[in-house]
Parts: sequence; C-alpha cells; structure tokens
Amino acid sequence: MGIKLAIAGAGGRMGRMLIEAALADPTMEVAVALDRADSPELGRDCGDFLGRRTGVAIGADLRRLADADVLIDFTRPEGTAAHLQACLQSGIRMVIGTTGFDDAGKAAIRAAAESIGIVFSPNMSVGVNATFRLLEVAAAVLAAGYDVEVIEAHHRHKVDAPSGTALKMGEVIAAAQGKTLKELGVYAREGVTGERRAGTIGFAAVRGGDIVGDHTVLFAGTGERIEITHRATSRMPYALGSMRAARFVAGQPHGLFDMHDVLGLR
Repeated sequence: MGIKLAIAGAGGRMGRMLIEAALADPTMEVAVALDRADSPELGRDCGDFLGRRTGVAIGADLRRLADADVLIDFTRPEGTAAHLQACLQSGIRMVIGTTGFDDAGKAAIRAAAESIGIVFSPNMSVGVNATFRLLEVAAAVLAAGYDVEVIEAHHRHKVDAPSGTALKMGEVIAAAQGKTLKELGVYAREGVTGERRAGTIGFAAVRGGDIVGDHTVLFAGTGERIEITHRATSRMPYALGSMRAARFVAGQPHGLFDMHDVLGLR
C-alpha cells in the first residue's frame, strides 16, 4: 500500500490536479477527499472528473482525516487553519501550499510543527525552487548598483497579492543581501512617488484570464538588465512537487520543512 493521502479542496482546480497526480503515482493512495460544506461536489467520487471510480467520495467531515497519513492542502488560510487543528488531533502530517497567511497563521503552523511533520512552502514546483537558488546567487553578486523588481501574473480568481511565490523571492533576495523583506519591500506606487529608494525590492501584480503563474525578477543596472523568469503553463508541476513533499514528510514525526529540505538543497 502507498502513502494514504487526504486532499483538501478536492473539487477545485488544484485539488483535482493533486488527485490526478496521486492516482498516477504508485507510491500514493487517495484515501480522503475533502471540500467545503457548501461545495456542489460533495458526495461525488473524487475521480469522476477523470472518468475513474476511486471509491472515495468528496466530503466535508474532518474526522475522516484519521484515515490518512498526509494531508495536502492548497486552500485558503481560514480553511488550512481548521485542517491544521484536525491534523494535530489525529497526528496527521501536512503539506501546505496555501498562501496569504498573516503572522498569526504562520505562528500557528510553526507551533503545530512541534508535534507533527509539516512541509510549508509557497510554491511546490521543483523548477520554482531551483529558481529560488538562482536568485540567491544573483542577489549576492548584484547586491550593489542594481534595482530589484519582482513582477508576477496570475489568473483572475487569485485572491492574494503579491503571490506567496513572489514574496518568497523577495525574502530570498533580501536574505542574500543581509536584510529582511520587511525592511526592503515596496508594494504600491501611485502618483508622484519621488525617485526610487536604493536597495528596495519592488513588487507588481497582474491578475487576468487563466494565467497559471508567471514570476520574473528584474535586476536593473546601468546599461544592462538581468531577468530570471519562471512560467508555469499548468498546475501539474505544483502537484508533482507536492507528491515529493508528501513522500518526504511521511517519514518526519515532527518539524517544519520547506521544499529546499524536500529537494536536498540545504
């Protein structure tokens, strides 16, 4: 038998992609499929969208988590907070790809990780996490004389901005330069803003259509520009990375990890 997975938001776009990836992975078994209590998908077999019968119906009862080894959650902060408490009660490990947490939400995840294993990352894509490493190198080399801008684009349904991935990129760049993003981040420009303050990290967010996720970091110097870009054309990279994260965290009794731990990039 494979790792018994619970999928949160099973009736949504990302939930379906996670189910598709799990059903194709011989090391995984979809054991629980969860969605909101008002979801029209409740009661349906979680594999119906693929034309497959899995025997696992989509439900809203969090007590079903006791049947799983690992929960993968790409929902909303308020939903993830409820799932976190349920996983604590049942000793279920978590892979959290949800973004938009406030400081209290992040603190709750850190506290829960003292009791259960958690992989928490704003982006589960292997390619994006390789991009984070490239940004570390670029930010260290280009620490002086280059202005940094992070431009991200997502579909019209995304509710938080900047994206969690964009913020993580800013954190990586700031840390490589011995600073914090709280010190350097600039999130809005309008009207007469004055000259750009040296050393800051600017953010721009685009929302429209069905854009899965584009992220570009621009290092603009005198007479040259360096751009590091990652574009996702499908949600499948996030799902495949989540399978890797689930395999990793299944062997961790407790602790807070990210994709650098999963991919051995520490």
